[in-house]
Amino acid sequence: MKNIAVILSGSGVFDGAELHESVLTLLALAKAGVSYQCFAPNINQLHVVNHLTGEVSEGEQRNVLVEAARIARGDIQDLAQLDAKNFSALVVPGGFGAAKNLSDFAVNGSGCAVEANVLVAAKQFADLKKPAAYLCIAPALLPQIYGADIEFTIGNDKETADAIMQMGGKHINCAVDSFVYDQHHRVLTTPAYMLGQNIAEIAVGIEATINELVGLCE
Repeated sequence: MKNIAVILSGSGVFDGAELHESVLTLLALAKAGVSYQCFAPNINQLHVVNHLTGEVSEGEQRNVLVEAARIARGDIQDLAQLDAKNFSALVVPGGFGAAKNLSDFAVNGSGCAVEANVLVAAKQFADLKKPAAYLCIAPALLPQIYGADIEFTIGNDKETADAIMQMGGKHINCAVDSFVYDQHHRVLTTPAYMLGQNIAEIAVGIEATINELVGLCE
C-alpha cells in the first residue's frame, strides 16, 4: 500500500500549518485510498500569534511538534525519525509555519535557510527521486532542496515569487484549482491560500494535486 509522509509546521495559519490546507490534504489522501504518517520538527515556533487578534503573544512559546499533534489527532512523529525509504511520497502543506518554523523565509526572504531536520528529510525524497507536493507558501523551501532549476507556483503573487526566484527557482503562474508539475524533479505545487479566497476554492486544487501525487507513486 502507498504510504505518504506529511510534514506539518505547527497548528494555525499565522504561526504554524494552515488548518484547512492540512485537513484537506489528509482528507484527499484518505479518499485516494493511501495511508499517511504526519511528522513535525521537535523545535520551538518562531513565535506564537493570537489568531483572534492577529497579534504576537509576547513571552509565550509553543513547540511545533506538540502543536502539530492537534491536527494529527496525536498520531504524529518527530521529524528526525522520518526515513524516506519507508514512504512513497512527501506532502508539505502551507501556512506561515512553513516560512517561520520549517524555514526562516518570513524573516530573511531570499536569504533564508531551511530548518536542519526539514532539509535532511526533504532531501531524502529528492535524492531517491520520490514525488513530493508543496502547497501554498511551502514552495519557498524548494530551491534549497532541489536546486536553482526547480519549477514551482505560489499562484500569482509577484513579490513572493520574485523572492523565491532570487533563490534560483522558476515561478509559473497558476490558478487556485490547478497545480504545476516539475517533471524533472517530480515536484507538484499548488497555490492554495496564496491565491484562494475560501476553503471550497482551495479544496479543488489540493485534491487535484494529491490525486496526481498518488498517481506518481511507484
